[in-house]
Amino acid sequence: MVPRYSRPEMAAIWAPINRYRIWFEIEALAAEGMAMVGAVPAEAAKTIRERGAPMLAAMTEADVTKIDEIEAVTRHDVIAFLTWLAEGVGQDSRFVHLGMTSSDVLDTCLAVQLTQATDILIADVDAVLAALKKQAFAHKYTLTIGRSHGIHAEPTSFGLKMAGHYAEFARNRARLVAARAEIATCAISGAVGTYAHLDTRVEDYVAEKLGLASEPVSTQVIPRDRHAAWFSALAVVAAGVERLATEVRHLQRSEVREAEEFFHAGQKGSSAMPHKRNPVLSENLSGLARIVRAAVVPALENVTLWHERDISHSAVERVFAPDASIALNFALQRLAGMMDKLLVYPERMAANLESLGGVVHSGEVLLALARSGILREDAYRIVQRNAMETWTKLGTPEGKTFRENLDADPEVAGVVPAEVLDNAMDSRIHLKALDALYMRVFGETGPAA
Repeated sequence: MVPRYSRPEMAAIWAPINRYRIWFEIEALAAEGMAMVGAVPAEAAKTIRERGAPMLAAMTEADVTKIDEIEAVTRHDVIAFLTWLAEGVGQDSRFVHLGMTSSDVLDTCLAVQLTQATDILIADVDAVLAALKKQAFAHKYTLTIGRSHGIHAEPTSFGLKMAGHYAEFARNRARLVAARAEIATCAISGAVGTYAHLDTRVEDYVAEKLGLASEPVSTQVIPRDRHAAWFSALAVVAAGVERLATEVRHLQRSEVREAEEFFHAGQKGSSAMPHKRNPVLSENLSGLARIVRAAVVPALENVTLWHERDISHSAVERVFAPDASIALNFALQRLAGMMDKLLVYPERMAANLESLGGVVHSGEVLLALARSGILREDAYRIVQRNAMETWTKLGTPEGKTFRENLDADPEVAGVVPAEVLDNAMDSRIHLKALDALYMRVFGETGPAA
């Protein structure tokens, strides 16, 4: 991932030094596990730990370069690392990687890295949830127009809009927790996964120390359905990011202008038009979401490997595991900040709500007419006729509001009491279920009216 979208904490997980430190930890733990079952001398396992740990703790980019130089000859990354490690460990290095295969190290390391990355992403989602809850509570009773097909529908609450996104990100958090549990698996099973040269207790020991579970049947690699599920979980989270970002983009449109991204002091919106305040953050989030979702199909294709293994999955994961997690980390942190500082304009929401002359109350009026004794089909015809009269003539000299047209309609006047129409056209009726809905989402009702 390019530095522009890389947060240091997440990028560090995918840095070579972190990878090599995890590799060493796997090798050292495996040696200790083998010593535990009598497969290698206990003193050898101790020497591997005591001599190798300081090497990895003091590792620099110069050491990374040295390993790269060895790999240029061996054409094998794990062997290159083991060769570099052996120079420091000495004679007992012959007990490093004993009976193991490269995938034991690579796949177990990837599992550690993915769990590290997921922990950061879960914390990121928590920040998004906090920002959404703040807005949901602040605007619980802020009336706004709901839209379907981009067209004014019925009034709703801006807080309820935010509560809906909160509920989605709460589900996304659960998805990440589940994905973490599924990916957190260890394989120390040797060539083609038969444990022919290893005791299964070694794998269990390594897994426990790393906070992982033992893979039941690893063939020679950990099955890639686990990884596909992890990438898919990230993609669903990214979709939630884009859904919320798209909502902000629409609300910030000049003709809507009900909410907008915070505009920083000194910020410029356009090199040509000084007045511009563009939704650049939410547009960026839409683009980042595409990067994350792009990993899903290759991850699904990685599930199908030849027989016990091949390495067609390797290049995909080397690119997409860092890119998807780094992009989503950046996106979630940006989204949390954007929503925390979101500028909300209740007066503009109220103006937009009333901008169509009251036709947005057609649904409630329909119910009111039906309750007053008018057949529903007739009520629908009456309401639609008066709504279309308002809609098509709005803003013209002969234009009337929806209520004025209803009052002049002989099928309504004298049949439906005025107070019934008053109640039907009161937007506050759409707020009556908020306490129950907030209790469902947040476990509390939030502020009172």
